[in-house]
Amino acid sequence: MKVLIVVQHRLDLWNVPAWFGEHLRCDFPKLQFVIRNRYERIEQELRDAEVLFTLSLRPAQFAEARVLRWIHSPSAAVHQFMFPEFVNSDVLLTNSREVHGPVVAEHVMALIFALAKKIPEAARFQQKHEWGQESIVNEGRRLQELAGSTLGLIGVGSIGERVAKMAAAMGMRVIAAREHVEKGCPEGVEQVFAVSDLDRLLGQSDFVVVAVPLTSATERLINAARLAAMKSSACLINVGRGAQVDEIALADALRSRRIAGAALDVFEEEPPPPDSPLWSLDNLLITPHTAGLTDKLWTRHYELFSENLRRYLAHQPLLYLVDKRKGY
Repeated sequence: MKVLIVVQHRLDLWNVPAWFGEHLRCDFPKLQFVIRNRYERIEQELRDAEVLFTLSLRPAQFAEARVLRWIHSPSAAVHQFMFPEFVNSDVLLTNSREVHGPVVAEHVMALIFALAKKIPEAARFQQKHEWGQESIVNEGRRLQELAGSTLGLIGVGSIGERVAKMAAAMGMRVIAAREHVEKGCPEGVEQVFAVSDLDRLLGQSDFVVVAVPLTSATERLINAARLAAMKSSACLINVGRGAQVDEIALADALRSRRIAGAALDVFEEEPPPPDSPLWSLDNLLITPHTAGLTDKLWTRHYELFSENLRRYLAHQPLLYLVDKRKGY
């Protein structure tokens, strides 16, 4: 059986390390592993591959995959695979949401702390050799205590569930919006709203965290109307996907102080173009899509993929199987 691993990324951390393939060949000596760091002319390798480990796949490439049975994505996002030919096929898809979820949740908490304690402002004063105490206290959004404040989670999957536990442990009141309200409240969540009641969540929240998969239903989920439903003292955090927030509407809301602040780790275009209004907003914290990055990234990938490969060979259910019809 042939397993094809093909990942090409501008960020070296995302590329497959040499030891990954070595460990696979050692642990699964009867399998054939082909590892490529370029997508060019990959169609020939796809023709006899039964398992594919990759970040993305085009319809024309999928058409060449004659014996493919399972695709594993090293990302949590899978919208890039949702073309009709693949969705309508019998090929399985798994993702790495449990690889990235714990790390992204930590990043969310770091952003909440940074916004509440105005850490970016303090850093700017330090760079100018200025003691900015009066400005930090008196200008812009207020310094906040997290205990007693309300966190509104949009999505309680791998990221949201962990954020809820950590935020609740800090004394925050956690409320959440989820597609399936009947599933009840995850640990740490006080109240769950239907997505149709999202404005009720927004109106109560001091911090709003977007952590849902990108689907047609969540594209532009946070638009001008939703921003208007938020408290003027509230902050928005997006670690989902850039297309879920209307960036122009967000820039307007931040510039006019319609909301107090925001932190974005994901953007519609990465990096944002030089003339994007986002760069110049003093109440916006930008992290360059680093929420899911960790020095343990590939160790986590190996643990998940090798376990799923064992399950696949034993005809057992795979971990983190994606519902292709739902897109997550």
